[in-house]
Amino acid sequence: MEKEIIPAPSSPDLEGKLFHAAHLAKHKAYCPYSNFRVGVALLTSSGKIYSGCNVENASYALATCAERTAVCKAVSEGELSFDKIAITSDVETGFTGPCGSCRQTLAEFGLDLDVYLINPKNESKAYKLRELLPIAFTPRDLLKHRAAHDVID
Repeated sequence: MEKEIIPAPSSPDLEGKLFHAAHLAKHKAYCPYSNFRVGVALLTSSGKIYSGCNVENASYALATCAERTAVCKAVSEGELSFDKIAITSDVETGFTGPCGSCRQTLAEFGLDLDVYLINPKNESKAYKLRELLPIAFTPRDLLKHRAAHDVID
């Protein structure tokens, strides 16, 4: 699944704005424990951009990832359809992808989401969410017929 590196958008088009918003969000990250800043920008189908950063907690399990922060902000404003997400960190070698929980959260809203992983040089790699979560559990799975769960052999 190795992808080609895409250079930074040269104009202030929509992807350029999305990348810029992700970089700005990264600088707002609250990460005193890991010092691992992550910023995202989520583009809705209505054209709005919601940013998010990671927010850590002394009780590590209560940390919130940047991707889920952006999704919560968008959903709380009535947005349920997403087209693109740009994700960036300070990692200089390679690219940082969303964690498993964030992939699953994003999958709730559709697997055709364009996912851009951006490095500090503003280079990116583009994926479809379905590539990052190939056997996703989605709301459609809840509609499938299930065996009776009260039968014990």
